[in-house]
Amino acid sequence: MPKMSAGLLMYRRTDRGPEVLLVHPGGPFWAKKDDGAWSIPKGELVAGEDPLTAARREFTEETGFAIAGDFIPLAPIKQPSGKVVYAWIVQGDCDPAEVRSNTFTLKGRTYPEIDRAGWFTLADARRKLLQGQRGFLDELQRLTRESAADPGDSGAPDSNRAPSAGGQ
Repeated sequence: MPKMSAGLLMYRRTDRGPEVLLVHPGGPFWAKKDDGAWSIPKGELVAGEDPLTAARREFTEETGFAIAGDFIPLAPIKQPSGKVVYAWIVQGDCDPAEVRSNTFTLKGRTYPEIDRAGWFTLADARRKLLQGQRGFLDELQRLTRESAADPGDSGAPDSNRAPSAGGQ
């Protein structure tokens, strides 16, 4: 059974189009990496945990924010490592300067799991986001375009689809 993670892709509508909240991982490995290093707030599922429950828990652990709203499932993506990532979009807003992440210890030093967060247009997010998660942006863009054209359609994808290959 492959490892599984779950996360939330929070978005907001602006005059420039949709913007997404991305997080930058903390710790020494990621300290000097920027483009291609950001992620959606996500983490591994605990055995038997509902993926949406895990996504909401991870969002709170990584940002310090509890989130409510209409969670629309995206097609899962299989990462190059074999891990499957489940994600939901949810409309919301928060101040990235207020992000408070949980921490981890490495070689006797404590680091925040997330060292910063930011709002990005979809074009900027494609550059910042890990390659294996960029498919979530494509689906968000399609869903927000469809919902603007047909407000009666939830735009929810078929949750029975198999995971797509990340970065394809």
